[in-house]
Amino acid sequence: MRVLLVGGGGREHALALGLAADPAVEALVAAPGNPGIAEVASLREVTATDPAAVAALAVDVAADLVVVGPEAPLVAGVADAVRAKGIAAFGPSAEAAQLEGSKTFAKDVMTAAGVPTARAYTCADAAAVARALDEFGAPYVVKDDGLAAGKGVVVTDDRAAAERHAAECGRVVIEEYLDGPEVSLFVVTDGEAALPLLPAQDFKRVGDGDTGPNTGGMGAYTPLPWAPPGLVDDVMRDVVHPTLAELRRRGAPFAGLLYVGLAITAAGPRVIEFNARFGDPETQVVLAMLETPLAGLLHAAATGTLAGHPPLRWRDGAAVTVVVAAEGYPAGPRTGDVITGADRAGIIHAGTRRDADGTLRSAGGRVLCGTATGADLAAARDAAYALVRGVELAGAHHRGDIASAAVDGRITIPG
Repeated sequence: MRVLLVGGGGREHALALGLAADPAVEALVAAPGNPGIAEVASLREVTATDPAAVAALAVDVAADLVVVGPEAPLVAGVADAVRAKGIAAFGPSAEAAQLEGSKTFAKDVMTAAGVPTARAYTCADAAAVARALDEFGAPYVVKDDGLAAGKGVVVTDDRAAAERHAAECGRVVIEEYLDGPEVSLFVVTDGEAALPLLPAQDFKRVGDGDTGPNTGGMGAYTPLPWAPPGLVDDVMRDVVHPTLAELRRRGAPFAGLLYVGLAITAAGPRVIEFNARFGDPETQVVLAMLETPLAGLLHAAATGTLAGHPPLRWRDGAAVTVVVAAEGYPAGPRTGDVITGADRAGIIHAGTRRDADGTLRSAGGRVLCGTATGADLAAARDAAYALVRGVELAGAHHRGDIASAAVDGRITIPG
C-alpha cells in the first residue's frame, strides 16, 4: 500500500510512525511533513488546504490511501477531491466535517439525534450574548462557532472576559458549563460501522493545576483508571451511533475519525464537542498503545469495509505524552530557537524546522512532545518526563502535572 499523509504537526508525526510500522505500507509520503516525519517518510510540498493540489499530489505519488490529518483541509474539502480521483481517503467530506467546522451545526445534529450535551445558544450580537450569559451564569463557556485550532473556547468566571471573547469571535456558541472530568474518545468509522479506540484525557490549560489560557493541548495519557465501567459502550450507544445515523439521514455520512469530547458529569457522559479528526496530543498516546496495524484499519474505514475488520488489539500498560512549548506560547510563541536532544525515540515533532546545515529549530508554539509507554501510568509518566528533560530549547516550558491526578487517584466524578 502506498500512503499519502497530509499535515505536518505532532498528530501527523504520530500517525506517520504508526503508518510506517504497518508491514502493508510499502511507501509513505507526507505533505508537507516535518523534520521528525522525514525520518520515516519522504516529504513533498503542498498547500494542505488546497483540495485540487492535494488530489493532484495523490495521483502523482500513486497513493492507494490518503490520510488527512488536520481539520482545516477536511473542512476545505480535501477528502472529497481525493475521492473524486478514485483514491481512498481517510477523512470526512466537507459537509460532514462541519461537525467540527461549525459548533452550531454540531449542536443541531446532537439535538436531532438525541445526544446528551449542554444546553446552548448561538449568538451573533452583544445583546444575544448578554442574554445567554445571564441565563447560564458562571462559569461562562464561550466557543468560536468556526475553526480556531483548539483555542477558540474560553471558560471563565470573568463576565467581561467572556464578553470580550464573544466580541472578538463575532459568531459564538454559549452553553451551560458541564462539571466533571473530561475524556477524549476517538472512533474510527466508515459511516456505518464504528470502532472505538482507547479513551484518553488531555490537558488544555497552559499551566499546572489547569491554570492559564487554553492551548491546543499540553499533554495526554491513556488508559483512564478512573473512568466509569461501561463508559465506551455507553458513549457508542448514546452518542456515536445516533450521530452517525443522523448524518446519514441528512445525506452527509461521516467516514473517518470522529472525535468525541466528553465531560463525565453526575448525570452521566455529556458531549462537549465533536472534532472531525484525530486530536493532538491524544493521538500520540492512543496510537502508542495500538497494536493493530494502522494503515489497514484506516484503509478499511476509507473503503467502507470496517465491519469486516478484526477486533482491535492493544498493548498492555499505559502511555503519557508531555508537550514542550515555546517561550510565549500560547499568546505569542517565539520561534527560530535551536533545539538539541530531540533525536531520541519517543520525541515527536510538532513545530520544528531544519536548516540546510542540519540545525533543528523551533517553528511553532507547541514544539515537541515526549511520548512514552510503561507497565503502568506512573512508569509511563516518569519515562515521558525523562524524555522532556533531555530536550534543550531556550525559554521552553511544559506542564509538570500531566497524568499526576490519575496516578494519585485524585480524579473524582461529581455526584
